[in-house]
Amino acid sequence: MSRFLIGLPIGSRSHHCHFSQFTHAVTLRVVSDTRNAIDRFFAISARGSTFSREIRGGLATFFTMAYIVVLNPLIIATGKDVTGQYIGDGTTPKVALVAAGTAFVAGVMTILMGVIGRVPFAMAAGLGLNAFVTFSIASVMTWEEAMGLVFLEGVIIAVLVLTGLRTAVFHAIPAQLKTAISVGIGLFIALIGFVDAGFVRRVPAGPPLEMGIAGSLTSWPIFVFIIGLLATAAMVARKVKGAILIGIIGTTILAIIVELLAKAGTFSAENPGGWQLNRPVVPDQIFGFHNPFVLFTEFDPFGGFIRVDVLLAALLVFTLLITDFFDTMGTIVGVGRQANLVQEDGTLPRTKEILLVDSLGAAAGGAGSVSSNTTYIESAAGVGEGARTGLASVVTGLLFLVAIFFAPLVQVVPYEAAAPALVLVGFLMMTAVRDIDWSDYEISIPAFLTIVIMPFTYSISNGIGAGFIAYVLIKVVRGKAREIHPLLWGVAILFALYFAIGPIRALLGL
Repeated sequence: MSRFLIGLPIGSRSHHCHFSQFTHAVTLRVVSDTRNAIDRFFAISARGSTFSREIRGGLATFFTMAYIVVLNPLIIATGKDVTGQYIGDGTTPKVALVAAGTAFVAGVMTILMGVIGRVPFAMAAGLGLNAFVTFSIASVMTWEEAMGLVFLEGVIIAVLVLTGLRTAVFHAIPAQLKTAISVGIGLFIALIGFVDAGFVRRVPAGPPLEMGIAGSLTSWPIFVFIIGLLATAAMVARKVKGAILIGIIGTTILAIIVELLAKAGTFSAENPGGWQLNRPVVPDQIFGFHNPFVLFTEFDPFGGFIRVDVLLAALLVFTLLITDFFDTMGTIVGVGRQANLVQEDGTLPRTKEILLVDSLGAAAGGAGSVSSNTTYIESAAGVGEGARTGLASVVTGLLFLVAIFFAPLVQVVPYEAAAPALVLVGFLMMTAVRDIDWSDYEISIPAFLTIVIMPFTYSISNGIGAGFIAYVLIKVVRGKAREIHPLLWGVAILFALYFAIGPIRALLGL
């Protein structure tokens, strides 16, 4: 065999130098091609973003919504079904197992949203929906049957997406009403931030809400929240890169130090000045694993229709469906607008793919016994960090999968450290209010009702429903019924039924 390559002896120093340069060039070319392929697939440069922004945004979204890994099992794993059993067919709450399942389904669905939807939207078990499943569905049937209804609801929505109906409804909504949805969600998540941090609290008597504890900001956790909010606001105002993520991490470190010195403890009725959700201390245990696949054998799609009256089961599925349907619609419009992904006609690119993944999330949540998974409004935290593509969702999803093994670390972040991010993102989303024509009452009154009812009733769906009904009603009384899109008639009627479910059930004795 020849001992020469490119005219040089194989054993020579010059050959080794050239070969090293050659392999280095090939490596750089492969890395560059891979990076360019990822860029093209997610349209990172096309949307004015960068790899660092996407990674930073994915981190911010994860840390803002990681609380669900702890909060979801506290709601559904501690509730008994009609037979007195806890989820997982047990006599004791399986909180750690449900936490692992929550992180697993959230991770898989968020990655799918990034790869298929290619948008910076993260998914996880929906708050509100999980409470409805626990207290309204599992109270009249077994956990297996309750999660079966959740699975069935997800399948129905997926069919609506595949037939084009869900996407058609999305496109039928007037652009300014979509803007109102975005603004309303901004107020809503700002209120969530204030409430989660204990800055705003419910009171048993007197006004519905008050500031702090008995009108006073006398607790160390609230102090940490205020410092975190002011520091994050200052960084956002100065356009510091990574402001929201820096705020979350910095406020968490401050919370750990304050707890070490002040020992505020965990919030309770006896200790109203304690930390909300998590006590910020360095955990003794860092690693822990529970197999989430155990829960995937615990759902029965049709057993609920045998356990209870068929009409009652159908009403429960309808309530899940209408809430999931429009919560998602409001979220993707709000976050999409913040990410500058909403086009002039009020639509988003790849809307059908986004809605399909979201629908599959509901089915996956039921199959995994962790409740319906839906697109999270906290995705706006990542968008606030500059995320514009699905790469951020892939980062968030991978972190959720890692959280299965590092659950103790996820529990370090208290509400008081994550809440400043929600408040600031709420401000950013509020700025879209300038796009509403307040001189046109046909749109401004429905827009106003949409905006205020969301935070005042603590429900995205309620705000959207009120806005749709008001829009149709005002058009009709002004003699402009022909201007109403046919699908909006159907949606308004469905929302009227949704609001009337309570009276209907009472009338039928259900």
